[in-house]
Amino acid sequence: MKKLVKLGFVAVALLLVATGCSKGNAKTKDDTKETTVKLGVIGSDTDVWDNVKERLKKDGINLEYVKFTDYNQPNAALADKSIDLNAFQHQFFLDNYNKEHGTNLVSIGNTVNAPLGIYSDKLKDVKELKDGAKVAIPNDVTNGGRALLLLQTAGLIKVDPAKKQTPTVSDITENKKDLKITELDAAQTARALSDVAISVINSGVAVDAGFTPTKDAIFLEPVDDNARPYVNIIVARKEDENNKIYQKIVTVYQTNETKKVIEETSKGSSVPAWETFGRK
Repeated sequence: MKKLVKLGFVAVALLLVATGCSKGNAKTKDDTKETTVKLGVIGSDTDVWDNVKERLKKDGINLEYVKFTDYNQPNAALADKSIDLNAFQHQFFLDNYNKEHGTNLVSIGNTVNAPLGIYSDKLKDVKELKDGAKVAIPNDVTNGGRALLLLQTAGLIKVDPAKKQTPTVSDITENKKDLKITELDAAQTARALSDVAISVINSGVAVDAGFTPTKDAIFLEPVDDNARPYVNIIVARKEDENNKIYQKIVTVYQTNETKKVIEETSKGSSVPAWETFGRK
């Protein structure tokens, strides 16, 4: 009887050891589970993100695109938790959105600087613009103001310097050519080319329309210190700012491999912003 009891204790001990070893060495379902992160984007150009998406797979991260056509939709979706991150806007646009909507969305990483451009299917130089010509610009506060500043840089108008980065059409102080400026949704500015002499188009919209900004724009925004507010960013909710999975996505994006894809797909039109302006 004593021998049987002794053998019973030994068996239980061995079972406990075996169980412990199993827990310490085998992967549980949670260890192998793939995490899906919904990323809000604008337009159909996801070449750069496709490369990042493929490299994230080895870390168990599945990047799922949620595509939008309106520039306000991705932030609304992020705020209501329909998506996890978005990547379509610059810091100045985000700051203005937070202010207007009472949201608390934050940048967690810089992506690219994509210069704004003036395009035309009728002219080859802004100097050819005739008096009374029609001009299309984005209608949101940040991109609209940026577009007016670009028209000023091109020597076409002058705006009130007191308005800094957010001038509106009513802040134009000099318009010698009497340009007729029409404000449109940013996504419509490329389609308007047939109806206007020139259109100020965001880089992403221009690329989606088949343009190569450095080649096809008749005037391109300079990339300098003044461009910092217009660096494109990856955005999250404030409470998710330090989420390890989201930070991993930023890390994988900000690599030389991504830089090569940016240079190839944008043909030099977009600049890796983390190299010039830091991680975020």
